[in-house]
Amino acid sequence: MRRFLSILSATAFSAVCSASLFPGAALAGEASVPVLVPLTGFLSLEGTSQRNGAVLALKDAPAGVAVRSEVIDTGTSPEAAVTALERAAGGKVTAVAASMLGTQMLAMLPLAQDYGIPLVTVSGTASITEQGNPWVFRFFPGDAVTKEAHARYVTEELGKKRPAVIYQTTAYGQSGKAHLEQAFRTLGVEPVFEEGVDPAAKDLLPVLTKALAAKPDVLVLHLHSGPTALFIRQAAANGVAVPIVAGSAMHQPSTAALLEPAELKGVCAETAASPISGGSPEVEAFTAAYRAAFNAEPDAFALGQYDGIRMVLAAVQGGADSAEAVRKALSSGTHQGLTMTYKSDGKGNMAHSAVIVCYDGASRVPAIAKRYDNVTGVVTGMVK
Repeated sequence: MRRFLSILSATAFSAVCSASLFPGAALAGEASVPVLVPLTGFLSLEGTSQRNGAVLALKDAPAGVAVRSEVIDTGTSPEAAVTALERAAGGKVTAVAASMLGTQMLAMLPLAQDYGIPLVTVSGTASITEQGNPWVFRFFPGDAVTKEAHARYVTEELGKKRPAVIYQTTAYGQSGKAHLEQAFRTLGVEPVFEEGVDPAAKDLLPVLTKALAAKPDVLVLHLHSGPTALFIRQAAANGVAVPIVAGSAMHQPSTAALLEPAELKGVCAETAASPISGGSPEVEAFTAAYRAAFNAEPDAFALGQYDGIRMVLAAVQGGADSAEAVRKALSSGTHQGLTMTYKSDGKGNMAHSAVIVCYDGASRVPAIAKRYDNVTGVVTGMVK
C-alpha cells in the first residue's frame, strides 16, 4: 500500500523558514524542495536518516532564502517513488531530496529528466550516475569509492587475502558486489565465497555457516541495516572469531543500537563519515542540532543529504532562480560541506572520499580507523 505522509505541511514549513528571515531583509530567493524518501519497509532506518538530514538543512536555510517543502514516504517500491515524484512535480520545484534506494532512483530518473528537476540523493548504487542523466546528484560516495576503500582496508590494513563476501540481492547489493569484485581483483585477491541474501531473510545462520566452510580470513558484508545487525548478532552468538568488515549500514547508530557493544567488538565498516565520532567543531555542531531536533543520533546519510540540500540552497542564495539554474550550479560548482568538498565528476558523483570506522566492544560509538581521500581524483584536500 502506498503511504504518504507529511511531517511538516508545506504551508507550515514555509512559515517556519520564512519567519527565520530578518525583518525587512531583501529576499535572495525562494526554494521548493520536496523530500521523497523511504520511511517504511526494509530501508526505513536509512530513509529516516536521509529525511532528517534534508529537513535539518531546510530549517537551516541561508539568510534571504524562503523554503517550502513536504515529506512523502516512498516506501520501497519503484512505483511509489514514481508516484511521489509525479505528485511533487505538480508545482514549481527547485530540487528534490530523492530516495536513497537504487531501484527507486532508477525509476525516478527518466521522469526527473522529463520534468527538469534535479534529484539530490545519498544512494550508493553505482548505476544511477551511469545513465547519462544530467539531473541526478549523489552526495554520498558511490560504490566505486566506498568499495575501493572497503577492499583496500581488508587487504592493505588487515592483511587478509581470503574474503567471504555476503551481499544483498537488491540493486544496491549487486552494485556493491560488482565493485568489491573489481577492487579485490585489482589488489590481487580472489574471494573464497560469495552469496546474495534477500533483505527479508529472517535467519542468516545458513549463509554464515556456508561462508565459514570456505575457510575465509575475513567476512565482508554489503547488506542493509537490518540484515547487517542480524548477521553480526548471529556471528557473535556462535563465537565466530573471523573479523567482519561491513558496508555503510553498520556505521549507522540506529544499526549499532540493535546490537550489544560486546557483539560489535572488532567489527568495522566503510562509510562517508561518522558524525557521532566527532572530527571538527562544525560536525559536532551538526550532531548537537540533529540530536535536539530528532532525539536520535545522526549518521553519514543524514550528513550527506544535509550537505546536498545546503548546496542547493546556496545556489538559490547565489541567484539560481529555476530548477535548470540549480542544475547548472550543482554541475559546475564546488561546495565545502561538513564532511568534504563536493564537486561533480561530470556524471553527478559529488563525493569522492570514504572512511573506515571500527568498534572497540565497549561502546556503540566507532572510531575512525582510516581515511581514503580523493579516491576518484576529482578534487583534493577534501576531508576536514
